[in-house]
Amino acid sequence: MIKGILLDIGGVLYEGENVIPGAIEALEILRKKYKVRFLSNTSRIPPKALYNKLKSMGFNIKESEIFTALKASKLFLENEKANAYVVATDEAKEYFSDLKGEIKYVLICDAYKNFTYDNLNKAFRYLEEGAGFIATNKNRYFKDTDGLSLDAGGFVKCLEFASGKEAKILGKPNCEFFSLAINDMGLNKNEVIMVGDDITSDIMGAKACFLKTVLVKTGKFKKSDLTKAKPDYLTDSIASLPELLDNLS
Repeated sequence: MIKGILLDIGGVLYEGENVIPGAIEALEILRKKYKVRFLSNTSRIPPKALYNKLKSMGFNIKESEIFTALKASKLFLENEKANAYVVATDEAKEYFSDLKGEIKYVLICDAYKNFTYDNLNKAFRYLEEGAGFIATNKNRYFKDTDGLSLDAGGFVKCLEFASGKEAKILGKPNCEFFSLAINDMGLNKNEVIMVGDDITSDIMGAKACFLKTVLVKTGKFKKSDLTKAKPDYLTDSIASLPELLDNLS
């Protein structure tokens, strides 16, 4: 029996600056029957900015319900009592500005126009000097207002190739990331379903962590995704999710 929903944000609730038709109304219906947490690998902006964006779009959401890859990265560094050389947007870098001490890690986020040669080369040199390698995500691309745009994955791969080190991914599809939100709901894995538009991080990632999955045909969805993996359920958009879940109960 499904009691909780993990909802991806970008591509499920909105695309770029546009709300997915019916998303606000569907979320209101879902909240009446299920606990909901919002998971995002978005790392261009800090959690507070993402919360403000969702509120401004009309979504009824609490800041504490949002779990982002940036938040998971900061928790990791705080638990390690470590600082990092962060390749990110200026806004995202500010989120880590209170971390002090020696740089023990390189952290790669979606740095947008800050993915410069100088920034990547400095990261490479820290890795060569022995720094650990972490990243918010290894997503290939995301759906932006004007089409598909590069995400952090290609740049993570670049540094993995150059340094010979594999990055530890702290957002989706890391099972620990899913567990943060599941534990926050006070539920077990078999009571939760993951809803997303990314066949790799959302669907394959969640299935590898033994979660049921729903793939929506919005955001970055492509028909060819279905040749890579099979979600438990496929639906047009979040607007049709309440009906799909009603049919499961």
